[in-house]
Amino acid sequence: MRATVDVNALSTPGYYRRARPRGFAVHLNVTEEHLRRVRELTVRTLTRFGVGDETVEAARLVVSELVGNAVRVCGDFVPVVVEVDVMPPGVAVNVHDPEPLRMPSRKDVAPDDGAAESGRGLILLDLLAPEWRVFWSPIGKMICCRVPRCDRGHG
Repeated sequence: MRATVDVNALSTPGYYRRARPRGFAVHLNVTEEHLRRVRELTVRTLTRFGVGDETVEAARLVVSELVGNAVRVCGDFVPVVVEVDVMPPGVAVNVHDPEPLRMPSRKDVAPDDGAAESGRGLILLDLLAPEWRVFWSPIGKMICCRVPRCDRGHG
């Protein structure tokens, strides 16, 4: 039987959530369960602020991709900070990881290459958050994404 975790809990071992006026920040050691909680929190939070389904799904995918990249670079249980905030033009998604020297790099992989095992993540970011940037931070590095509202009626 699988243990049920309250995704509304502010703090559990390896997971600390802090509410913000238009979103949240979560400090976590990445596990499957913690990533699931952050995805669910992203959906619930953005929906509560009236963000439409298409933009919510785009932000959820961006969070998943950035946290997954941190695990690929730093290994299992890496400590990361995930920030999600509703902004007038869309959704801000920032992910901090502790490795400042390993920056994202594009591979020569076609988005529709069925034989490729990896390399599509940055293509996904380019599509969902076209002006994403990477900055060095006191923690290591921070990847900043702005997911534009892509819902009908939200412009």
